[in-house]
Amino acid sequence: MLRSTFLLMIWLLLCYGAAAVGGLLSANGVSSWYPSLIKPSFNPPNWVFGPVWTLLYGMMAVAAWLVTRHAAQGGEGTRRAIALFLVQLVLNALWSGLFFGARQPGWAFVEIIALWLAIAATIAAFLPIDRWAAGLMAPYLAWVTFASVLNGSLWWLNRT
Repeated sequence: MLRSTFLLMIWLLLCYGAAAVGGLLSANGVSSWYPSLIKPSFNPPNWVFGPVWTLLYGMMAVAAWLVTRHAAQGGEGTRRAIALFLVQLVLNALWSGLFFGARQPGWAFVEIIALWLAIAATIAAFLPIDRWAAGLMAPYLAWVTFASVLNGSLWWLNRT
């Protein structure tokens, strides 16, 4: 029980740590550059992003924890599943740096497609190990699908 709680805390730290890195990489661009962009009609208000991402990072952490619990019991495929999870987590943080930090929505669009593929692969790897874990990742994939369309639209509307 203590080990399981410790593992959950580690995953929460990793996921919210990735969020913090993304936040650091994007802080300047969010306040100075992003407001100046032409936005599509479906662009949500800025206040939506914080609560949505906070919930999604928590769900991601619980999903990884569920899979890690199977790994502790000798479950097959868990190493690959966790590796895919970590890849998507890194890609998640890097997107913020590309879009907001480097102010490169075109390159960020390419990267978010890679992120989407990594999340889909993670869900596929989680599914045979723990259906709940895969299910907890589904809203994240849905949100990144929306974010991909938004990113592509922002790039298109603001290309020079």
